[in-house]
Amino acid sequence: MQIEQIFHADEEVLTIRTYEQGAEPENQAMFKAEKGEVWWFSSRELWLGLGKEPKLPGIIKLFRSLFFKRKDRWPDEIVVDARGKSAEWVENAVNGIILGGYNLQLYKSNPKPLSDFFRNGTLRILTGEGAAVSESISTGQKTAVVQMRIMDLMNAPGNYKTPEILAEWAVKSGAEHGYKVSVLDKTKLEKLGMHALLAVNKGSAVPPVMIISEYTPENYQRTVALVGKGVTFDTGGISIKASANMHLMKSDMGGAGAVLGIVELAAQLKLPVRIIGVIPSTENCVDGAAVKPGDVIGSYSGKTIEVIDTDAEGRLILADGISYAVRNFNPDILIDLATLTGSVIQTLGYEAAGLFTPNDQLAADLAGSGDTTGERVWRLPVWDEYKEEINSDIADVKNYHGKPLAGAIVAAKFLEVFTEEHPAWAHLDIAGTAFGDTEFAPGRAGTAYGIRLLRQFLSTLSLRQ
Repeated sequence: MQIEQIFHADEEVLTIRTYEQGAEPENQAMFKAEKGEVWWFSSRELWLGLGKEPKLPGIIKLFRSLFFKRKDRWPDEIVVDARGKSAEWVENAVNGIILGGYNLQLYKSNPKPLSDFFRNGTLRILTGEGAAVSESISTGQKTAVVQMRIMDLMNAPGNYKTPEILAEWAVKSGAEHGYKVSVLDKTKLEKLGMHALLAVNKGSAVPPVMIISEYTPENYQRTVALVGKGVTFDTGGISIKASANMHLMKSDMGGAGAVLGIVELAAQLKLPVRIIGVIPSTENCVDGAAVKPGDVIGSYSGKTIEVIDTDAEGRLILADGISYAVRNFNPDILIDLATLTGSVIQTLGYEAAGLFTPNDQLAADLAGSGDTTGERVWRLPVWDEYKEEINSDIADVKNYHGKPLAGAIVAAKFLEVFTEEHPAWAHLDIAGTAFGDTEFAPGRAGTAYGIRLLRQFLSTLSLRQ
């Protein structure tokens, strides 16, 4: 799709105008400008209601919904009237329009048709003279394209996205966008002593990898390490999951997806922050070699772990990823993202990710970025009183406390052990936000959660440098 800014509308081209409640045209009593309301004023003019005092993140969903519902019927050229709108409004509108054309039909032999507008069409943004929105248009478009690439990864089944395939995706992206990618294969992982990652992989015929992405701009003052859980399919191991929804465990690499996406996007946008992406990746499967409940395993950090539940595997591979990031890159800020616990869904539902950090400034920055983008987070405690829940009689720590309470918090306390007391560490449990029920898919689908959140966080951080 080609997108451009214009200053004068062509009356022969379909124009979309938006109205807030209370500011709708007085001569059209039937149009109330309610949120999501659509009114065809003429064959060449469509009105979209924004509701009362719409927030910026809501603009994305409104435009995405509009363009999704008619995804096979749009003309090749469309004008969006954005006169009087902010640059942020334009960015969000563009983002939503492009996402409205996301094609979930990844492997259908006879997919339903999609309007050519999304591939070869032209979107024109009508603004006032001198409005500076060209950068916002570009940012909205680039962000949406990266989000859709990550949605493709999230929605792909396990046999189409092994750890090696994730690594190939990263290597190709790095070559195209100018950042360094190295892949630690099983032999290298064994030499380095990545015992926790290797233990989780023991039940799988597919070898594990650790993907290391390094985006280094010409000028920067801070290094941010992002560690993403990359379990490409999770059976639960010996502590096997129920079969009813196990097919959805193709989504257990949502943290990896967010990290892959934000590194690629940061390189495209040339953000002035050095970003290290670390992705430990494996399947969690079952065979005679699989790690067993009660086993004691090692880790890259040197600490020993008693495995109480093999379905608490994500925190095991993150332990090695976090330790590797801290020891090898000494980042100023350390953030891990993972579809980690059902507990966080019970606590927050599908509206926010769980945020865990002892650092008040980091918590405020991430929460603010979440509010700005709509990819919200909610802070939960990591008080030391929870430490006793991961005490082990025979090892340094155990991976699960076995109690039906504070599951997400206890998982965060486990991860904290491997941060080596990093002063600016945060854990994001995105189990309820990375993959869910939406109007844009008949079943559950990937959301690319975290990409816009982290982009806003990194952009804000760069302004304070």
